[in-house]
Order: sequence, then C-alpha cells, then structure tokens
Amino acid sequence: MKVLVLDIKIFFANMDMLEAFEAYRDNNGEKLTIVKYAYNYEEKRVRNDEVFEADFQKKLREEIPDFVFSFNFLPVVSKVCSKEGIIYVSWIYDNPENLLYSYQVINKCNIVCMFDSKQYEIFRKNRIDTVEYLPLAASTKRLDKLIPDDEKLRKYGADISFVGSLYTERKQYYEEIAPKLDPYTLGYLDGIIRAQLQVDGVNFIEECLTKEIVANIENASNLAVYPDSAETLEYLFANYIVNRQATILERKEILSMIGERFPLKLYTYGQNSVFSPKGVDNMGPADYFEVMPLVFKCSKINLNITLRSIQHAIPLRCFDILGAGGFLLSNYQVDLERHFVPGEDYVYYSDRNNLMEIIDYYLKHDDERKEIAKNAHDKVAREHTFDVRVKQIVELVKGR
Repeated sequence: MKVLVLDIKIFFANMDMLEAFEAYRDNNGEKLTIVKYAYNYEEKRVRNDEVFEADFQKKLREEIPDFVFSFNFLPVVSKVCSKEGIIYVSWIYDNPENLLYSYQVINKCNIVCMFDSKQYEIFRKNRIDTVEYLPLAASTKRLDKLIPDDEKLRKYGADISFVGSLYTERKQYYEEIAPKLDPYTLGYLDGIIRAQLQVDGVNFIEECLTKEIVANIENASNLAVYPDSAETLEYLFANYIVNRQATILERKEILSMIGERFPLKLYTYGQNSVFSPKGVDNMGPADYFEVMPLVFKCSKINLNITLRSIQHAIPLRCFDILGAGGFLLSNYQVDLERHFVPGEDYVYYSDRNNLMEIIDYYLKHDDERKEIAKNAHDKVAREHTFDVRVKQIVELVKGR
C-alpha cells in the first residue's frame, strides 16, 4: 500500500506521524510505501490554488497512491483527490477549524478524522458521512528517550507547570470589536463568558448568540463566512471571538490564583513576557521537542486548561504530558474520561476551589501522584501512540 504524505512542517506532530508511517507493518509484515510531498501551508491558498492543483494532480498521476494523508482538512487537496478518485485522509489537529465547513468536506474521497467527539457527532447528525472520530496521540518512543539528568531536573523541576498560549499574543478579535459594541451587546457577551467559565464539559456560547447579538458583532468585526463554506456566523463568532476571550480570561485568572498559594512555572510565547503575577515564574517559550517533554517529566503537576472552543476533545498537550510520564491535572473533558480513568490515569478539577484542594493534596502525596502518572504513560504506550493511530487509519482506508 502506498501513501502520499503532505509534509507540513508547522504541525508539531508531523515528524512523529512520518515515523509511524515508516514503522508500520501489516499482519503479513508488509510495509507502507511512503511518498513525501512538501506543502507550505498558507491560509489564503488552502481553498483554491491553481498552481498547486496542477502540480499535485501531476504528482498523483505519477505516484498513484492508495491514499493521501495530511493533518487538518485542506479543501484544495480534497478537490484534486476527488477528481483523481484517490482517498484523502485528514486528521484534524486544530479547533476551531473553519476549513471543515468547506463544501469540499462532503467529497466521497474524504476520510476526515476528528479529534473532538462533539464535533464528530454534530457532523454525523447533519448526515456528513465522510467524518470519523480519532483522538490525537503521543510518541512514547520519542518521549521515553528524553531522560532528565540532575542538571535538567534542577532546571525544569517545578511544583506546578503550565505550558501553553495565553492567546494575547495572537489577533485579539474581542479587544478589537469591544469599543465598537453598544453597552447591551458588550454586557451580554461578558455575561455569557462569565457563565461559561463556571461550566466544563458543555459549551453553550454558540447557542446563546441571538440574531441581534450576531448582527451587532458582524457590524463591529471584519470576520466573514467564506462563500464556499457552510459555517454560520454564530459558529465563527462563538469560536474565534467569544470562546477565545473566555480562554484568555480563564487562563490568566487561574494561573494568578494558583500563584497566590503555590509556586508555578509558566512556559508561553515571548510576547506574553509581561504576564508575571505573584508566584508565577514566566519562563518564556518551551521548544516542543527538546524542552517541553523535560518540563512535563520534571514537574510534579502539569496543568491543562483547555481552549474553550475544544468542547470534548483531549488536547495534544494532554497526550504529550501523559506520554512523557507526567502527572496531568486538567479541567473536565468528556473525551479524557472516555479514554482514561480519573484518579487512576489523571485528575480533573470541578471548580477553582476544587483545583486548589487537588494541588495541595497531590503536592503532599508523591507516591500516589507518581503511580497515576505511570498508569497513564503505560496506557498511552499501549493504546494512544502514533503507531496505533496509523494502524487505525490504514484500517479505515481498507474499509473503503
């Protein structure tokens, strides 16, 4: 079987996935033939790109792969694969991802693997049968090779660490539109944000955006639905504006709250260097391959605060923590409980008071914390590696 892999460097999991494709063997010991096709991801070119389409079509006709693979759904790739009658497997890596609402997603050539079960359920209920549920993964083979020595333990050791974006280093749509909104709309949005921050596991932002509120945001914003897309303004505004603002507030408030009682190391983009409240040691960015796994291994507690637009899914950060053998303390996520056992593989907090109690408890119970971390690492190694996911993807292709 031959696979043409779009080699997209901006996706951190790209290297692990390529290695998993290369390591694959079927029941008869047969390998995959892998053809790599370098692709420079640019948002303005992923829907239509005549130059790429001609070159890619030529490549498909030369190689005749059994299937094409990429992270995230690329409408321009699906368009060419549909013309050539070649299966296109995409594994969604981001959420929100408005490219999923491209009309190309219904092409029969597609197998769109969604890492968020809620998103998968929504598409299936709307009779989109080209989607499958497939959670993300970790490379325990790569992570296990990184063994911290005494120097690394001193450097990256911490009671609590959080590695992630504060989203203030990115385009802040909410801050841009807020001065343009009338007091009622601004108060309404602030109210639903505060209400949403009281609840994990269910996101109600989109359904709370009334026609009046949507019209007011549309007048204040430069965001618009693409003409070749089925996404709604409610989805666009809920996920790219309101949920992002909720995440900004939540992460800053929780990190500041923890810092009041416990020392915490924050690894985030350099643009966030000004964020350093009491007790929070802002360490700057952490290299994904060289530093981040060591942070997870050397920290007693690794915190996950999920981006609010990710409704049920297990974020890649969680798999990286668990796969590295780190102890994970997360907000509640439906898919985390689906695949892992709370209290045995990880721990989740139900509210902010509960979060502080859990931190205090597990900082005092080293053996219990280490046992939970080991349980999770071993489960990831058995069930949630990229090698496992490649086998699942090949089975999906064979099922066509």
